[in-house]
Amino acid sequence: MHNISDTKNTLDRKAGISLITFTLLLVFTLALHPAGGSIQHLIHISGMIIITHSIAILALPFGWIGCWGLTRKIGMDHFGSILALSILTLGLVAALIAAAANGLVLPIFLQHYKDASPETQTAIGPILGYNFSVNHAFDYIYTGAFCLSIFCWSVAILRNRVLAGWIGWTGIALSVFTAAIFIAGTAVNSLHGFRIFAACIALWFLLMGIVLYGRKQ
Repeated sequence: MHNISDTKNTLDRKAGISLITFTLLLVFTLALHPAGGSIQHLIHISGMIIITHSIAILALPFGWIGCWGLTRKIGMDHFGSILALSILTLGLVAALIAAAANGLVLPIFLQHYKDASPETQTAIGPILGYNFSVNHAFDYIYTGAFCLSIFCWSVAILRNRVLAGWIGWTGIALSVFTAAIFIAGTAVNSLHGFRIFAACIALWFLLMGIVLYGRKQ
């Protein structure tokens, strides 16, 4: 029984470390994420675009494994917790596609036009517009998925009482706040909206990571 308890504690701590790592990578991305601009400006900062979005992509597996640990802690037979993990998985896939489209596809594509004439660069505007539209669609998906998954986990925490109630109430408050500002028109596909959204998400996952890391069976 002692060994089982030690194993559970180890899994909780590793899940906590994964969530903390996920959060730190998100914050690093948030700090370095460049603003958009003209085609020439995007070509000029293409290296930074690739680096920041690659870091964001790297963060995603840490987020999933940490959330799996959270789900296991609440209970793999708890419907709300399993639902949250399923929604989160959908959100992570959407985030992966959005980061790849905006952070890898776009700068790689633009490199073919770095020496093109202004007329040629203007001509590819509709292609870039389509890429941004695809990226925005997945932005909306992962925004909703992250908010809803945090809300479901928070409700599950309050009902299950395996973890401290304050983390559940904090998750509900942050998810409702993020949803409210999104509905109010602060879109996540703008740099300002992305920073607000990422800060709220990062705060909850950081707190959850600390709770899991420090929790004893």
